[in-house]
Amino acid sequence: MLEPKIIQLSQIKNALKNIDLFKDIEEGFVAYSKGEAVIPPVGEMIFDDPPGDLHIKYGYLKSGQFYVVKLASGFYQNPQLGLSSSQGMMLLFDQKTGVVKGVLLDHGYLTDIRTAVAGAIAAKYMAPKEVACIGIVGTGIQGKFQLEYLSSVTACRKVIVYARTTEKGEAYKNHFKDTEWQIEVTDNLEYLAKNSRLIVTTTPAKAPLLEAEWIQAGTHITAMGADTAEKIELATQILSKADIVVVDSISQSETRGEVYQAVRSGAIRRTKAIELGKVIADPELGRTSPTQITIADLTGVAVQDLMIAKAVYEGV
Repeated sequence: MLEPKIIQLSQIKNALKNIDLFKDIEEGFVAYSKGEAVIPPVGEMIFDDPPGDLHIKYGYLKSGQFYVVKLASGFYQNPQLGLSSSQGMMLLFDQKTGVVKGVLLDHGYLTDIRTAVAGAIAAKYMAPKEVACIGIVGTGIQGKFQLEYLSSVTACRKVIVYARTTEKGEAYKNHFKDTEWQIEVTDNLEYLAKNSRLIVTTTPAKAPLLEAEWIQAGTHITAMGADTAEKIELATQILSKADIVVVDSISQSETRGEVYQAVRSGAIRRTKAIELGKVIADPELGRTSPTQITIADLTGVAVQDLMIAKAVYEGV
């Protein structure tokens, strides 16, 4: 029996240079929303001391060659130890035999990338065509990757980033110092919200960060952070105020994310949400007016992991 292909992070990064992740992940979302994927409920462990969480996501396409098992963790005090907050790996198996085909030692990198690509895909279909300023809430790994991948779907290069400390804000600004991004740092979320028409939230917050009265007509928000039942970044009234609410997974929105919180509070009915895969397949389901308020609540779906792991495995 052939040994599995062990793929190191350096090999993964090299392979990604030649992969059209937007195409692959969009195809995955569409297949998922058509019922062509088998994606069981998310497995997870929550840690208190230090705070962190582990997600186990797994699944396959019915017509596919592989299935994936992905372990991804977030330990939010890791940067104080000189470690990335994201860790993990992906395992790729032959769907017909269960034989291990690939072990992707990505240390959480592929999860970060596929999450950023999903955010950019949401903006591609939901954000207004004219964006004068982007708002990024959070200065961590995802706050950086989200901005980098947005560059291919919007011409806007003016950014307001919310940072909890001056040091974090300056580090974020320094990360983009030799790029075309024009970055302003603020500790005022109301200012960010009122002056941005494309907002991405990327934090593990457990209390709302943005309030409904701050959100202006024509704004799109992609909320990335609330991937467990305890997390929330948006006041639930924002979702009731929104014209369109999109999720990556209806079933996952029953246990986690902004839609979960809004339905639980009575702010919206679950029927208000539609899946991103359906919007990709039929863009008329997305933004149709420059004045609409739109929300994308993305909790991360295993079909994203499957598509990126398969692409890297085949590309190495």
